[in-house]
Amino acid sequence: MKRNGNISESGKMLILGIGILLILAIIVIVLVVRMKDDVRKRDAVVETLQQEIPEDGEGQAESGSETEDGREAARQENAADSETEDGSVQVGALEDEEDPQEQKAAETAGGIAVAITKGAENTVPKSADETGQQSMGIDVSKHQGNIDWAKVKASGVEFAMVRVGYRAKSTGQLYEDPTARYNLQEAQAAGIRLGAYFFSSAVTEEEAREEARFTTDLIAKYKITYPVAYNCEGFQDAGNRQYALSQTERTGLACAFLDEVAAAGYTPMFYASRNELAGNASWDTDILASRYKIWLAWYPSVMTEQADYSGSYAMWQYTCQGTVDGISGKTDINTAYFSYTKEAEAKDDTPAERVTVNPEVGINFTEVNETVTAKQETNLRTEPSTASDGTIVGKLTHGDTATRTGIGHNGWSRVVYQGQTLYAVTSYLTTDMEDTGQQAPPQGPVYTPVGDQVTAKQETNLRTEPSTASDDTIVGKLHNGEALTRIATGDNGWSQLEYNGQTVYAVSSYLMPAG
Repeated sequence: MKRNGNISESGKMLILGIGILLILAIIVIVLVVRMKDDVRKRDAVVETLQQEIPEDGEGQAESGSETEDGREAARQENAADSETEDGSVQVGALEDEEDPQEQKAAETAGGIAVAITKGAENTVPKSADETGQQSMGIDVSKHQGNIDWAKVKASGVEFAMVRVGYRAKSTGQLYEDPTARYNLQEAQAAGIRLGAYFFSSAVTEEEAREEARFTTDLIAKYKITYPVAYNCEGFQDAGNRQYALSQTERTGLACAFLDEVAAAGYTPMFYASRNELAGNASWDTDILASRYKIWLAWYPSVMTEQADYSGSYAMWQYTCQGTVDGISGKTDINTAYFSYTKEAEAKDDTPAERVTVNPEVGINFTEVNETVTAKQETNLRTEPSTASDGTIVGKLTHGDTATRTGIGHNGWSRVVYQGQTLYAVTSYLTTDMEDTGQQAPPQGPVYTPVGDQVTAKQETNLRTEPSTASDDTIVGKLHNGEALTRIATGDNGWSQLEYNGQTVYAVSSYLMPAG
């Protein structure tokens, strides 16, 4: 290798190569040592959390809270309530007081046209197909009704977080969201990438794992590319079965759910508001952020480039009042600080059973079996709504009969006429074949008379018209704790109220029984 006392060029290259290999080996050793140290630190934190949440569910009483024995008794009672006779999961309805996820009542502006350009970096490891490119999406549940997903896709929405179900806030019964399968099916068909979430009110780790298994079983036949999230709210309400739980216990339940989700092969994500997350106010945020993606909810009055939150987060829900073509009402809008290079494959390649749009979403029907006729004449529709004349397929006249199979809480009846399931206004039907009462043809929304006292869940506007199209119709506000008499409920989602001697309107889902 030496020529005239000098090292040849090939020798120099060999020495240089050996040196580079030695340097790389040293770097790899250092990185491995650091990674092992980080894992040991993380496992120590997790072990501490697990020690604080024994498997039997007992915990330390917090200052000002119920005693340990009282909490445990309440927890056992609530856990017992969650059992059903046959263990089945029911499909929920829109007007369900047991649904812990309430439709948000604010009437602020918002929509997908807002441009958001950056967010705080989330340190949770990324999947192989994940990129740092920002993506825009929505989260939906039964509160958005029946959605036209082709229009949603055309509006620019890239992903949808679909609510799969919820656990009743006091009884503990599991419910499937009545729009879950249709939303998953149609969003996927429209080319929108899917994520999912479950709204929990678990009080034991086994319940949390049960919720996760229910979620992963339901979504297994769909292409779930985005994360599967744990959502839990309302635990500070005395009527919520989680009211007796400590912060550490609730965090343990979230971990139990999300670890089950991860074990099923999905990306776990934790949802909470900024005020709950900041400074470990309501959750052990440090633990959650170290293990899962964080989905932050914070609604600024003026849009900013990023949320007013110093912690890490991977997705930001920045409005609950977004407008999206294809959704008739308001919806939550999210920006994710990640996207994916390709759509995920379904865990179960067995095709999901195809479902059709459910015209009864949000209506509680009392099942009956009786023969009815029209008092005079009434339209028969494919949907229980007067919103479009395109749903009219025929008329029922006095003397002609149909079989009524259900009476809805919203003033509509389900009838079978000439072998077809249709809908007619209840007040225009009668079981008395001699009844020829006069009434005008259906015009506009149908209001069913009531006479109950209601208050706002939080706060809602009182309007001279059942529409949010103009602020000029606002004549007052109803705050939680203030009571008004509700005159009627409409099939258009609005209630008529008595207010200062006049009839006003408020969104029905923003109201609750007074007292």
